[in-house]
Amino acid sequence: MALILTENAANQVRKFQEEHQFPTDAFLRIGLVAGGCSGFSYSLAFDDKFDEEKDSKFEQHGVAIVVDKKSALYLDGTTVDWHERIDRQGFSFENPQARKSCGCGSSFSV
Repeated sequence: MALILTENAANQVRKFQEEHQFPTDAFLRIGLVAGGCSGFSYSLAFDDKFDEEKDSKFEQHGVAIVVDKKSALYLDGTTVDWHERIDRQGFSFENPQARKSCGCGSSFSV
């Protein structure tokens, strides 16, 4: 599975982890949840539970990342980045598999 966490996004993940004092062995779990206007929404969370049968684990820019294998099917080729502009800031997902998204951009379908 090819999911890309940009260096800028990785810096924000580490900063958030330090500010909120998450354990150093906690990893970033990236996944999908059913819902939203178009079918799926992205999920980012810190976690410490890893199931070798259900999850894939890798590291990018010093950040340990876990993706459940079901979500991985829909996240292949996705780039996770961090944007900070005057009108908004946050993580963005560039998913080549997304065919349609809702008007607010928080959910998508494949």
